[in-house]
Amino acid sequence: MKEFFKFVIFITSVFASANLLAVEENYPFESEAKRADFEALVQELRCPKCQNQNVADSNSLVAIDLKNKTYQLVQEGKTKQEVVDYMVQRYTQFVHYDPPVNHVTIWLWIIPGFICIFLVLFVLKRNRTESGSQITDPHIREAEAIFAELEKQSQLKANSNTTQEVDK
Repeated sequence: MKEFFKFVIFITSVFASANLLAVEENYPFESEAKRADFEALVQELRCPKCQNQNVADSNSLVAIDLKNKTYQLVQEGKTKQEVVDYMVQRYTQFVHYDPPVNHVTIWLWIIPGFICIFLVLFVLKRNRTESGSQITDPHIREAEAIFAELEKQSQLKANSNTTQEVDK
């Protein structure tokens, strides 16, 4: 029984210490300005493989390559804009979280606006037609008249029953 508990403790310690093997990337910099530029760039660049995750938070191979290339370009003395331009040239506008407004990206702003305007107009028109519509089908009007007559008769019966109970 002791052997079993020793085995369980051993396995538990192996699994508990597995995250100690995770690699922490350390990028040495000559100055704090370069470190700040690097940190800002990896937060601003989007991982092409991951869905809506920046390079700093992603652990994919593409993101690691992007981090390494960003580090290399910052160490070479490139400005933030030069690094962003390099990445956009290589990976298209998708790699940048803040793409510039141009003839392609303007549609990302215009189309949702058109959809919102269309939906508002649709709802207004629908409400106007529902509030102003009268029942024109003769069958429906006839059914409503019959229903009203039946309701009137049931009320008369109920009234006569209550008067008979009062008389008793």
